[in-house]
Amino acid sequence: MGNRPSLFQIWWLAIRPKTLPAAASGVVMGSALAWHDGSFQFFAALAALLVALLLQIGSNVANDVFDFERGADTSERKGPLRVTQAGLLTPAQVKRGMWVIFELAALCGLYLASLRGWTVILIGVAAILSAIAYTGGPFPLGYYGLGDLFVFIFFGLAAVAGTYFVQTGSVSPAAWWMAIPVGLIITAILVVNNLRDIENDRTAGKHTLAVIFGEQFTRAEYLLCMAVAYMILPVLVVVNIIPAAGLVAWLSLPIAIRTVRTVFTQKGRPLNTALAGTGQAALVYSLLFWVGLILSG
Repeated sequence: MGNRPSLFQIWWLAIRPKTLPAAASGVVMGSALAWHDGSFQFFAALAALLVALLLQIGSNVANDVFDFERGADTSERKGPLRVTQAGLLTPAQVKRGMWVIFELAALCGLYLASLRGWTVILIGVAAILSAIAYTGGPFPLGYYGLGDLFVFIFFGLAAVAGTYFVQTGSVSPAAWWMAIPVGLIITAILVVNNLRDIENDRTAGKHTLAVIFGEQFTRAEYLLCMAVAYMILPVLVVVNIIPAAGLVAWLSLPIAIRTVRTVFTQKGRPLNTALAGTGQAALVYSLLFWVGLILSG
């Protein structure tokens, strides 16, 4: 018992901080586009960032407890330590923490709703329900091959377009289009996760797309997500949706190439580096896009 981590360390493990850059990337992209259109609002952007981070943390904590309860988390798991499975917290403690996190997200969301009305409340409620329903509830989305779609919708479309909307009151074509690459890179994080856990999930009856279609399909899905995210930029420049300066986001390509190589050459635990790398790619992509817009004036 002398080696037992402190309560702070246990919750830090449950939060899984390495997943948070991905959650921030949609807010960064939406804010970059709002800034470019002369409508950037610092406090709205900050509240949107807090909501995104809290939703990601809440989702991580929910997955920790619900995967354990469904038997998907065992000692054979190759991913980072899950606190419920490791016996560091009881399921009841983790669920209490989950509700506190989602309540904090809702509080930040109420500030955004005060700016832009009931639409924000609808998006927020849907996001919280989806985060819980990913592994919890009577129809856990992640257990029926729907995880990829919902990650794309909420961490791509809702995050980018929603962040732009709370600052400007509308959604530009550029905000809708740039939600696609962000959503694809973040979906790719889930794809790596499911590739790593494919055997464990198969045994537990968790029917992710990786389990349904196999390893080759999953690697191809990862490559497609990453390739489209980068190839869409020049197309959007040519059709005049985004300025050419947005191509600065291509400077994040070395990170993406490194993660693709890992996904195609590794199995099991080594894929955790690709998981973290894909999250970094998502955030760096969005930050560089904003840098490009700033440099273009």
